Amino acid sequence: MLSYRHAFHAGNHADVLKHIVQTFLIEQLKQKDKPFCYLDTHSGSGCYDLTGEWANKKSEYLDGIARLWEEKDAWPELQSYFNCLEQVNAPDAPLNFYPGSPEIARQLLRDQDRLILMELHNNEIEILRQHIGKDPRTALHHRDGFEGLVGLTPPTPRRGFALIDPSYELKEDYQRVIKTITKTMKRWPVGIIALWYPLLGKEADRSHYMKKELEKLGIPMLTTELAVQAQSMTWGMHGSGMIIFNPPWLLKDKLEAILPRLCERLALSPQANWSINLQNSEG
Repeated sequence: MLSYRHAFHAGNHADVLKHIVQTFLIEQLKQKDKPFCYLDTHSGSGCYDLTGEWANKKSEYLDGIARLWEEKDAWPELQSYFNCLEQVNAPDAPLNFYPGSPEIARQLLRDQDRLILMELHNNEIEILRQHIGKDPRTALHHRDGFEGLVGLTPPTPRRGFALIDPSYELKEDYQRVIKTITKTMKRWPVGIIALWYPLLGKEADRSHYMKKELEKLGIPMLTTELAVQAQSMTWGMHGSGMIIFNPPWLLKDKLEAILPRLCERLALSPQANWSINLQNSEG
């Protein structure tokens, strides 16, 4: 259950989508002076060495962030995202390190904001503690992120958003996602929840079931997906998606503006595609 290490996949196309959405959400929350809280259920170690053994087993970042990094001046709408990468890499040096979601949040949040980070893996939480544990805005929890999110909401301040990013190594994770979001939304109805999920081969993909169940909650939800190649029959991940519950105003417009270019740049085959859909919205 605890074998998954995100370092194998750091900086891939799924990370790019996830962290662009995360950055957009944080920047939108910062438009008001009021403080907010960021919660991360599966924090990982916080930052990843792209030159290390794990990241180079498949070198997935080469078809992910590396494709954007070499032309980052052409993506002004992603400046906050790129700034976070620049902070963990030496000036004018190659892209050697990639920040995880806790590090991106740590960089972007203001003094009045708060981070609540959860991680169950023993080694990952120790690395995270060394990397980010001294930040006075941050509370670290060595615990299961699903039950932790329910137990720690509503947060103080109540304004903010939570990122749910499990590995989905266990098929039970899909059901746990549904139960966790259902319980969390009852406790924290004003919260924004951003859920990441993989798009897998036909024999393994359970995202359609999960999305249908989550739609039944009746909560406004913005679903965006980015597939970089055709779906296989077996397990392989050909893309990923994000569901944002209680999406802030203009988020859909921002994503619609960038997804076509992002899909074209990250495509691994002509079957690459993207989609975006807003449901349960009164507007």
